[in-house]
Order: sequence, then structure tokens, then C-alpha cells
Amino acid sequence: MNLSVIIPVYNEKNTVREIVRRVQATGLAWEIILIDDGSQDGTREVLAEIESQNGVRVILHEKNQGKGAAVRTGLQNARGDVFLIQDADLEYDPREYAGLLKPIEENLADVVYGSRFLGAPHRAILFWNMVANKLLTLMTNILYNNILTDMETGYKVFRREVFENMQLRANRFDFEPEFTAKILKRNVRVYEVPISFNPREYSEGKKIGLRDAFEAVWALLKYRFVD
Repeated sequence: MNLSVIIPVYNEKNTVREIVRRVQATGLAWEIILIDDGSQDGTREVLAEIESQNGVRVILHEKNQGKGAAVRTGLQNARGDVFLIQDADLEYDPREYAGLLKPIEENLADVVYGSRFLGAPHRAILFWNMVANKLLTLMTNILYNNILTDMETGYKVFRREVFENMQLRANRFDFEPEFTAKILKRNVRVYEVPISFNPREYSEGKKIGLRDAFEAVWALLKYRFVD
């Protein structure tokens, strides 16, 4: 089973080298695809150095389009059997990969979500972000008749076949609700596993905001009725 790790990157010069090192240290990534979404802080110079490493590919967007656009580019260029989305900001720990992959390896799941709300260790900050995440997950469960605990998680792992023939349109953080809505409508097998989480504060570079919560609500409603 060849694992493609897809890493969207935007202005992460201080973390991108370390996240690649951590992914490589797992020994599980068959290929690592970094999609730079128009960084202007020196990230591209770091990526030029990283690209020379075996198994690492770098794709550049000429201008910033959003996380969803970067993920879509990564998915379209991935060559593995299983895809894993990894943020570049060190909030999610690649040491979780073995647990995330296990349900797929055992043929119990087609998609695995790493849930931040199933009891694993986490940094205790950002109360209102947690409330927003839980409300969006509740809305997802009501609209799509499911029992997810963390729809907005950045750790989404899935077989190539899940993505094939799926038309994704999201450019920003609305990728999470769009992808979730479409897999739930397809009735694929979804598992959740607990993951640790070390969120950044906004002063440390966290990018998601209130606008993205409203876009997520609209995406959940829209994709309940359209493809």
C-alpha cells in the first residue's frame, strides 16, 4: 500500500522543514507532495532545498488560492494507493499515521478521520474554535445521518478510489465540509480514531477564521442537495 502524503503550504517557512522531517521519520510515506499556495515569507526558498530529497515533490501555485485549492492540486498529482492530508503547521503529529492507516490496512474502512475529540492528549486553548467545530460536526450529523465527532479535522486519510470521479470545488477551508458531505452521500465506510492535537494561537500563525465557519455551514447545506 503506497501512501501519498499531501501537504498544503502557505507562509510556513518556520515549520515546513520540520513537518517534512517528521513525516519522513514515520517510514510510512511513499511520496510527499508539498503544494505551496503562493507563499511570500521565504517558504519557497526552503522548499527548493527540500525538493532535492528522495520521495519529495513540490508544486507551486503562482498566487494564493486557499487550502482547498492546494489540497485539490495535491490530490490530482498524487500517485499512491492511499492519500493522507497533512497540515504544515505542526498542529497534527505524523506519529499518528500508524493508527490512522490501520482501519484501511485491515479493510475495515475506506476513509479514516483523526478525531481531536475522542480523548487523546491536546493543548488546552481556543475554546470558541472547539465550540464552532462541534456545532459544525453536529450539523453534519443531522444533515447526513451520521455520528462523526470531528468533521473539521485536518487528518483525513482515504483510498484513491474514494477520490476518483469526485468533483471537488472548495478553494478555502470549506474543503473539509465539502469532502465530508460527498463521502457520506456515497456511503463509503468511515472510521474515526483518536489523535493528539497541538493547536496554534492566532499570534502563532493560525489562519482559519469566522468567515470560514460561515462558508462551512453553507457548504454543508449546499452539498446535501447538490453534487
